Amino acid sequence: MALDELKAAIPAYAKDLKLNLGSVIGNTEDNLSQQQLWGTVLACAIASRSPQVLRELEPEAKAQLSPEAYEAAKAAAAIMAMNNVFYRTRHLLSDPEYGTMRAGLRMNVIGNPGVDKVDFELWSLAVSAINGCGQCLDSHEQVLRKAGVDRGTIQEAVKIAAVLQAVGATLDAEAVLA
Repeated sequence: MALDELKAAIPAYAKDLKLNLGSVIGNTEDNLSQQQLWGTVLACAIASRSPQVLRELEPEAKAQLSPEAYEAAKAAAAIMAMNNVFYRTRHLLSDPEYGTMRAGLRMNVIGNPGVDKVDFELWSLAVSAINGCGQCLDSHEQVLRKAGVDRGTIQEAVKIAAVLQAVGATLDAEAVLA
């Protein structure tokens, strides 16, 4: 299994990441459905920008997801790559006038992702955590909470994001330092 190969590649100094990787992907049944889990894994693997993380986890995600969910998870990573930069910048600029301006960016996939809206929102939230957009995190969390998603489920998605980002950063650094 690619997850085992990814864990084996993690250096000894990052043992906590190895343990966390196994727990966030292997022990989420109580909070996430299979589609939510593997869609989050795929979207976050893409958002991590780590070729090794994506290469190792994508085949399992593809095997676990329907073709529609596979495409929707990739779409969540793509649209949030754009939105996170745009909305984070609007938030960080000291001129509040930018917040009143029309975005003028196409985001049709958010309204019609091809999968359950809750799943797409969860994937978008996880990618937003990796990309550090507080405005997007708040927005997606509010939509999820209004849809009845509990905080434990939301936290599971964020934990996956955190661990995959850390594993990617660690393995990419090791590749350069080797």
